[in-house]
Amino acid sequence: MAGDPRFFARTGPHALAAIAAAAGAEPADGDRAQSDLLLSGIAPLQTAGPGELSFLDNRRYLPALRTTRAGAVIVHPDLAASVPEGCVALATRQPYMGWAKAAALFFPVPAPVPGIHPTAVIGPEVTLGAGCEIGPHVTIGARAEIGPRCRIGASASIGEGVVLGADCRIGANVSISHAELGARVALYPGARIGQDGFGFASGPAGHVSVPQLGRVIIGDDVEIGANSCVDRGSAQDTIIGAGCRIDNLVQIGHNVRIGRCCVIVALAGIAGSAELEDFVVIGGQVGIGGHLRVGKGARLGAQAGVIGDVPPGQDWVGSPAMPARTFFRQIATLKRLAARASRPADEQ
Repeated sequence: MAGDPRFFARTGPHALAAIAAAAGAEPADGDRAQSDLLLSGIAPLQTAGPGELSFLDNRRYLPALRTTRAGAVIVHPDLAASVPEGCVALATRQPYMGWAKAAALFFPVPAPVPGIHPTAVIGPEVTLGAGCEIGPHVTIGARAEIGPRCRIGASASIGEGVVLGADCRIGANVSISHAELGARVALYPGARIGQDGFGFASGPAGHVSVPQLGRVIIGDDVEIGANSCVDRGSAQDTIIGAGCRIDNLVQIGHNVRIGRCCVIVALAGIAGSAELEDFVVIGGQVGIGGHLRVGKGARLGAQAGVIGDVPPGQDWVGSPAMPARTFFRQIATLKRLAARASRPADEQ
């Protein structure tokens, strides 16, 4: 069963009807009578037992679905007939979304334990909302505003004047300065928010740093992964739109503007003053040059090197990045040329 009780607090058991409601799913016709069935946990298809919930979102695992012992499985309606006898099919056109919501029913985000650890250092004129949990060795600078029910992990540093909205989760060893965060923002351990951007003027005598006078503005429901860095703006603000998901080890430069619900995968780097419109998806190790624009809904494949603007809704790959069709056409051409060159001269 998923969720070691040493680390994860589980709720339940939950009735099938409650699970279906949470998942936005409907029991298949023959399974509606089992709405009072109780399930106590979640597990993969291969290991789930009769008291557990599982899911299928990839046809590659159809053999595991056909032999699963799970009590119920969240599946696409087209696959409901493949669920074995004795297992309830919960049908939804978005199985993975349904699974996420059902799993959260069993394993909700733990509520903060209100209180301030005796080793925490709270500066003057700090506003602490009701129900906050302030962990050991946390420092909160003067005039910071911490919204209600925030949870701040061990050794985190919240700078002067920083604003956190309600229900934020700040991991251990996070540092935040020159920033305003919306509600329900999650920063995972080691994230760095609001440090100086990489800006300097170069001359014969060397480099002179340019004062970085902007802020970082983070919208509601954003998650930023472990050891990722978001630089504050130089003269403008660095902005991350509501609902974005940013993986571990991502670098976001000064003045970058990121729209709503973007996804940025690990080891990506976005240079200063680049702009991502809403719903952009960036694969692992992508590099985006400064002052470029990536259009709404565009997707950049892993390790793409972006040196020009990307139009909305397009898939680009490669380095330098180009439309995916162009890239794969070039690869096919190179393969044909290589195969021709390897043949004896009389066969060419």
